[in-house]
Amino acid sequence: MASAIPAPLAPSTANWHWKNKTVTPWAKQWFERELTSVRVSGEGTEEVGVEHVEEVDGDVELGQRKSKLITIYDCKVVLNWSGTASDGTAVSGKLTVPEVSHEITLDGTSDFVYEWSLTTARTPAVDALFQLAKTRLPAALEAKFNAFPAAIVDTHGKDLTVSADPSRQGSPAPAAAAKSTGDAAPKKKADGAGAGAAKSGGRAVNTTTLSVDAQFMASADDLFGLLSDEKRIPQWTRAPATGSAQVGSEYSMFGGGVKGKFVSLSPPKEFVQTWALSSPTWPSDHFATLTTTLDQGSDSTKVTWSLKGVPLGMEEEITRNLQGY
Repeated sequence: MASAIPAPLAPSTANWHWKNKTVTPWAKQWFERELTSVRVSGEGTEEVGVEHVEEVDGDVELGQRKSKLITIYDCKVVLNWSGTASDGTAVSGKLTVPEVSHEITLDGTSDFVYEWSLTTARTPAVDALFQLAKTRLPAALEAKFNAFPAAIVDTHGKDLTVSADPSRQGSPAPAAAAKSTGDAAPKKKADGAGAGAAKSGGRAVNTTTLSVDAQFMASADDLFGLLSDEKRIPQWTRAPATGSAQVGSEYSMFGGGVKGKFVSLSPPKEFVQTWALSSPTWPSDHFATLTTTLDQGSDSTKVTWSLKGVPLGMEEEITRNLQGY
């Protein structure tokens, strides 16, 4: 008897898991092709542009989580620029952009920095062209940098998604209500077990425990760092995070939307944090306890978030926040 062929996962289910694709070699070729097409002109005969991309140092990845495609990149780009001054002199120099990243391009966390150098002997005409380069090249380069994330998704998104129409936006901060997506949600559970009372500001707060779990196609070690390292957390929250992963260290995530302290860390299996939501509905000075457990299987890792001390009446809101993880 022929064995039955298992039915493929529904697109919404297949697209749920965390997936990553490294596209650094492609990115270097993209910068070389696109940036060398950048040229600007002055009021007269002056013209200057990018002659060659000397270096692209850094990593470029496309990640997928919860059916959303997320660009993850931070590169230093070194360019050779050249041009012709008003007196016909050939002028050249170097330009270093220390950081071309998702955070600058899409999140606007800071401005691009440009480090210029001139290799041609200085004359009034040469200095005028140098000034033209510094004045007009940045806007032309930033137009290319702004197109880079969409190019990543358009070129490589089909390799990570089962169905089309991917989002280019990162996962939302947990304080925002999650839009219902039918069967796009992974298996989760929220229970009222462990109901009790805690004190906040001298008054009792009736609480309960909530649990959410999800399966990820990644190692427990990688996920442990992704969920606890302040430098990696913004890759999936798309918001600032602070605090080193050490016992007693204070932390904040989602731009201060969640805060607390690390209580214990047992990499790569578990870490425990106090947890408070920056929301008018969350009792002041009240901290719950979040235990994150990672159980690695043969080809995936199950992550369970168990939050003890959730004020009664906030179960639905906090469950949505935990799903934001």
